[in-house]
Amino acid sequence: MKHRLLILALVAAFPISLWAAEPKVLFEDRFDGKLADGWSWLRENPKTWRFRDGALEIRVEPGAANNVKNALVREAPDRAKGKYAFEVTVTALAKATQQFEQAGLTLYHDGKPVFKLVKELIDGGLYIIPGKVAMDAKTVQLRLVVTADGFEAQFRPEGKGEFKTAAKGKLPPPGKDQISIQCYNGPPDAEHWFRFRDFRILKLAQ
Repeated sequence: MKHRLLILALVAAFPISLWAAEPKVLFEDRFDGKLADGWSWLRENPKTWRFRDGALEIRVEPGAANNVKNALVREAPDRAKGKYAFEVTVTALAKATQQFEQAGLTLYHDGKPVFKLVKELIDGGLYIIPGKVAMDAKTVQLRLVVTADGFEAQFRPEGKGEFKTAAKGKLPPPGKDQISIQCYNGPPDAEHWFRFRDFRILKLAQ
């Protein structure tokens, strides 16, 4: 009887809304040898992406946001219907040498890239962009949180500890959104690869 009363007291202290506040996984892809359904490539170069060691690896080639090669894209949830997060873990397999060499997540809106959350080489230093937060760890977990009107760019060095916020800001009104994994501004005369693993789309509590 005492145990039952204790359970009832705990339930009363923590309403159902709090128990249901855990993020809901809407999609995940561990890139363990194949791509899950729903992905498509922008400007695919089959020779410069591969599966290796239980992850997806993409060679960072010359190019920029509007002509990036091997951008892996999928439909994003409707931001008008809630708060969502996109997560991926990125590992650099070579030391970045090219100005603006980068890898991470890009949000497309009505077919155009409008926002990126990346690890980027700028003037010899490695940073999380946006926010230009110094981050020289070989591996970083990126987390882009989006709502109907804004974003929060987060990261965790080596995928450990609490997420840190690099920047917050506004986004265009909800429309046809896509999320992309990509890397660009690579050196033309060297093979630099990035490893991507554990991509997820989550629905968060408001």
